[in-house]
Amino acid sequence: MLKLILILVVVVIAAILILASLKPKTFRVMRSAIIPATPDKIFPYINELHQWKSWSAWGKKDLNMQTTYSGPQSGKGAIYEWSGNKNVGSGKMEIIESIAPTLVVIKLDFITPFEGHNKSSFALQVVPEGTKVVWVMDGPMAFIPKIFSLFVDMDNMIGKDFEEGLEGLKVVSTG
Repeated sequence: MLKLILILVVVVIAAILILASLKPKTFRVMRSAIIPATPDKIFPYINELHQWKSWSAWGKKDLNMQTTYSGPQSGKGAIYEWSGNKNVGSGKMEIIESIAPTLVVIKLDFITPFEGHNKSSFALQVVPEGTKVVWVMDGPMAFIPKIFSLFVDMDNMIGKDFEEGLEGLKVVSTG
């Protein structure tokens, strides 16, 4: 009986490792929202990292999160570093491209709880109802996160924070 249990455990572990190895080498999370405001009203809230506290979902997950800013106040070269509880971890964001009022691209480096190096972007496009804001994050998918993604849907997990952030962005830019 013990031998059968051991064989079963080995088969399950092997299956998990094989399934993880078949996962894509990259990931992409994308959410969008229509905000009834012009791009020039919305853009500063994204392009000036100090403004993120007013709308980002992550600031609400740790009210005692430590943050530091460096570089210019806004736009290319602006840097935001954070260190917080287990819900936000620690890391660094740097704006690497800024085209007012339509695009912000951010280099995103997570340190804890898992190391990760991703890119995030915000594209703003005028539509009849106001502005369509598209928030994308993509990056490489290392092996351990591939295993994790077998049990937790990363798109849903991160996507919910994007949706909450876009709703917060809507509130601050139309309020």
